[in-house]
Amino acid sequence: MPSASEQPVFFAAGSLRLEGRLGLASGPDAVVITHPHPLYGGDLDNPVVAVLTTAYRRLGYSTLRFNFRGVGASEGRYAAGQGEQDDVRAAAAYLAGLGKIVTDLAGYSFGAWINLHLRSPLATVRRQLLVAPPVALLEFDAVAAPSELIVVVGDRDDFAPLATLRKLLPVWQTAARLHVLAGADHFYGNALDRLAARVEAALAAPRS
Repeated sequence: MPSASEQPVFFAAGSLRLEGRLGLASGPDAVVITHPHPLYGGDLDNPVVAVLTTAYRRLGYSTLRFNFRGVGASEGRYAAGQGEQDDVRAAAAYLAGLGKIVTDLAGYSFGAWINLHLRSPLATVRRQLLVAPPVALLEFDAVAAPSELIVVVGDRDDFAPLATLRKLLPVWQTAARLHVLAGADHFYGNALDRLAARVEAALAAPRS
């Protein structure tokens, strides 16, 4: 369900119509927030996606979370990651049309994979927030990381094992910041409040 500060919207992604939730702030900065894997129940109502949305709203960002093609009321069908990249670009273009500047991309699980693998990085994006990037399931290669990269993961996440992440982070971005939540798994069912606090603190910290 949308929060009191969000409104349902639809926007175009090529010939498709995608469903989203828009939260407008007075300032120019905006974030596109992406959800887990469409084939495994991921959508814009995911609790972790809601946590990310709230954190950015509290920091004064306009937010757009949306359903990838084929999910919920979004048209189309799953496109193995290629079409979903186009969906992210369409979401950013929609925000730009509202006079907002997409400075951040925030993704959870599959959404993190999509954001980090955009074929042509968005010129305005300065920072990406990756929550539980599923490095044990998907190939994270040939990424184009922005100037700032924040990664949040639970130490019991079998889909985003810490040992693998620690090897990949310097490859993605030498100055990447890793935040580990003790006792949290991939789904954060027992750790949503702690995730919210950690994400907000990480985003509010001075940029290096």
